[in-house]
This record gives sequence, structure tokens and C-alpha cells, in this order.
Amino acid sequence: MKTKRIYIDTYGKPDVLRYGDIAIDEPGINDVLIHHKAIGVNYIDIYHRTGLYPVSLPSGLGLEGVGIIEAVGKKVKDLSVGDRVGYASAPIGAYAEKRIMPADRLVKLPDFLSDDEAATIMLRGLTVEYLVRRTFSLEAHHTLLLQAAAGGLGLLLCQWAKYIGATVIGTVGSKEKYEKAKMAGCDHVIISSEEDIAQKVRLFTNDQGVDVVYDGVGKATFENSLDCLKPRGLMVSFGNASGPVGQVDLAMLNKKGSLFLTRPSLAHYTLTRQELLEGADALFDVLKKGAVKTQLAYRYPLKDAGLAHKMLESRKVTGSIILTV
Repeated sequence: MKTKRIYIDTYGKPDVLRYGDIAIDEPGINDVLIHHKAIGVNYIDIYHRTGLYPVSLPSGLGLEGVGIIEAVGKKVKDLSVGDRVGYASAPIGAYAEKRIMPADRLVKLPDFLSDDEAATIMLRGLTVEYLVRRTFSLEAHHTLLLQAAAGGLGLLLCQWAKYIGATVIGTVGSKEKYEKAKMAGCDHVIISSEEDIAQKVRLFTNDQGVDVVYDGVGKATFENSLDCLKPRGLMVSFGNASGPVGQVDLAMLNKKGSLFLTRPSLAHYTLTRQELLEGADALFDVLKKGAVKTQLAYRYPLKDAGLAHKMLESRKVTGSIILTV
């Protein structure tokens, strides 16, 4: 059987993306065959495309998808043909009409979520879940700084943090994104292109600093984020939108207040199926309550994945991008 997919055979700009056929076998004993309905586009896909996170070439792309199960392996017990499922994990290859996936990496989707909504929320939503509930157990008395608050993940984290009751300080790159961040729940918004972030954070916190910084920007904001923390605060560096941070001077963490630093990833917070299901249950709960809402910005057909990458890299997107099949 053949299916259409997006793949790369060299690293580079969006024009290295190729659209073509690939043969797929029947699912293995612990796998399922999925017919995709919608596919999430995320920054990690760009890291794979550019080689920042190297992959074995030629390679498919994508780690997030939503679809219908068309066939199941002999040992798959809790999933059936016809189930609507979603995922946000390896193996890479979501940019395809159909694909084989390990059954233990899939979760059944609730009826209240559409295919498009689910494709905007699986990877980012599960990431936000572990960031606010497990990397740092966010509570109502905490104050946080969120870099890039108007991005797809940022808007979700703002909403979840406000549902918890925390005080949210967010940064945005332009005046156009200011209102988006405020509407998502930011108590204070800093326009990073015009204002000194650390100075404004000190002003908003009576010179105390914040309990935790969530920074998915990377190189451009890393040291500035550290300057915003209170003594013994936690720096959560979870992305590299501006490039990788590079080597860290551990003495600097001491100098700035005996700070804590972590570089987490979703894979390490969903190591077991139980962790995956518990995270998904928490995500679906806040979505059902309306505490967190999905933010779909753009939809592109699968063959136009290159346009989706260009849009995401423009840093002008206030929401999520998906591919449709």
C-alpha cells in the first residue's frame, strides 16, 4: 500500500520539503494504521528540517497527528478499528496521509474536540500540562514570566496558568500581539522590542522577581530570563525558537540567586503509557471546562507544508498551524 507524505533528503530551508509516495506495510503486532485527518505543525519540525535536531535522512517529518484507526496489530487490546485517536510523540512521520504508529503512544479523543481542534492541542497542550503541573507545580500564589506569550503554546500556557490562579507576566514581540496575550490571561504584558524585560518584571513584582520563567525562545532571551527570577527561582528552558542556548556557566546561576535550571521535553514526561494518559486526561479536563481554548491560526493542505513552515518561522503567528489531509 502507498500513501502520500512530506519528506526531506537534505537539511535546509522550507524548499527542501518534498511531496511524494511511500510504501507502508500492515501494522505490527503492537501497532495500528492511522488515516490522518489533521496534522500539527510545530517548531520541532523545523528543528528536524534544518538539522538542529539531526534525523536519519531521508526522513519524514512531524510528531503530532489526529486520525481514524484503519487496522490494528494482533496484540493491541484497548484500541479498535474506527477509533478516533491523537498523538504527540515519536516516531517521526506525521506529515502523511496514512502511517503506522505504536498503539501505546495513542490516546482516544473526546467527542467534544473536532479533528482540527485536536491537532492544534495535542503536542502543545500536553507540553503545557507537564510544564505547569509537573516541571513546576504552579499554584495560585506564584508569579511567572512567559516568554513569547502570544505564540501557539504561549496562549495555551497563559490560559492554564490563569485557571490555576497564578499571576502571569508575558512578553510579546509587537503591539499587535499585546491584546492577544492580555485576552489569554496575562496580567502584565511586556513588548520585548520596546521595553527592558527584567526591569519591567522587577517593577511588576516589587523588585522580588518571579518564581518561574517559561522560556521557549532560547538563545535571544536566556540570560534576560535568568535576571527575572527571584532567589532560588526556576528557569524552564523548553525551546529554541531563536537558536540553541549553548553552554551555561553554572557559576552564573549562583551569582544570580542560587537559581535552578531545567531543559525538559515532552518525551521524558510521557515515558510510560500511564503518564501519557494522565497528562491527556488533565488536558481534556481543562478543555472541556472551557478554561483553555484551542487557537487555530492557519490551515494548509498537506502538500503545502513548506508554506506552513514559512509562516511558523515568520514569528507572526498567534495560534497554531495545522495540515489537512
